[in-house]
Amino acid sequence: MDTAKDRLLKIIVEIPEQEVDKILGFAEYLKAKRDKRMSEDLTKNSGSSLGFWDNDIDDEVWNNV
Repeated sequence: MDTAKDRLLKIIVEIPEQEVDKILGFAEYLKAKRDKRMSEDLTKNSGSSLGFWDNDIDDEVWNNV
């Protein structure tokens, strides 16, 4: 059974170079969109963990280090 990637690769091999450029542009757009979403998720998740360290006990300990 062919995967979606296998089917896409077969199409890419069969079509003219000009059409490959269009597929490449769309694939790069999807990748950039995914990368941006991953970056935003990492930023959001790292920010939510900062609250854990914001407490009087840790502040006092680290002030004396």
